[in-house]
Amino acid sequence: MGMKTKLSGLAKFVWFVLAYNILVVLWGVFLRASKSGDGCGMHWLTCHGEVLPTAPEFKTVIEFTHRIMSAADGLLMLILLVWAFLAWRKGRGVNAKSTLIMAAVSFFFVLTEGAVGAGLVLTGNTAETLTAARPFWMAAHLVNTFTLLAFLVLTARSASGLPRLSFRVEPKYLGGLAAGVIAIFIVGISGSIAALSSMIFPSGTISEGIAKDFSETSHILLRLRLLHPITAILTSVFVIFLSGWLAKERAGNKSVSRWSNILSILILAQIAFGAATLLTLAPIVMQLGHLLFADLIWMSFVMFAASFLSSESIGEGAEVEDLP
Repeated sequence: MGMKTKLSGLAKFVWFVLAYNILVVLWGVFLRASKSGDGCGMHWLTCHGEVLPTAPEFKTVIEFTHRIMSAADGLLMLILLVWAFLAWRKGRGVNAKSTLIMAAVSFFFVLTEGAVGAGLVLTGNTAETLTAARPFWMAAHLVNTFTLLAFLVLTARSASGLPRLSFRVEPKYLGGLAAGVIAIFIVGISGSIAALSSMIFPSGTISEGIAKDFSETSHILLRLRLLHPITAILTSVFVIFLSGWLAKERAGNKSVSRWSNILSILILAQIAFGAATLLTLAPIVMQLGHLLFADLIWMSFVMFAASFLSSESIGEGAEVEDLP
């Protein structure tokens, strides 16, 4: 028997905040790809030492817009946290406590997201500047962003009244899901390094780019660029296999099956889009699409994993509608 939950005002707000965060992430990609990260110089919170930049360059407008969007995001996340707290105090919602916990963790990671962004600016690791530390800053930014999105997804899921997670499952299942998380993070990190190397060391043709990848005189970042397509393909095969296997283990569970299918479709679409991005020498619009697919895949994996882990609490074979 299927269960549907009417979304509360809080639940709708969380889904909105999640969508807004994706928009902020995409603008951040545009900021990096357009080489506008130094639009405000090495100043934070101010922009070139000014609260409001006067006679700004175009890259300053891009950078300042990102800061405004990030500040608005922080305000939205604070409202979400307060709303979740009030709902918990008043006992509203079957998952009020878990929603509050997830909202609090999400708020923490939006703060660390801002801290990483500030660190990049203050250390000068923006635009076309390349330091030994920049790849590590990029990796940290990617990990923090993915973690933030994951907890926002879990907050939205909890606020929507969906079954709570249960980690009382066989170790092989937890191990498989953990391996999936690690693999996706590795692909994301290798992708951030590949994007950085392509921006700093652009190629005019595909053949020129491939030659740089294999040249012993190329910068180490260029020679590491091949890790991204390799890890992406291997991870794609693994995650599709993993989701199919776990869906069979929860045979009859509508939610797990649906998210397994969505995840597989998104992965296949991403492979095709990634190939097109490579062949077109990664123009900004393709980079935006590529990262959007990456975010959707990651969030779908989180929903899939949550559906699998919560299926124990509602009984084998039960059918649950993830969204109304």
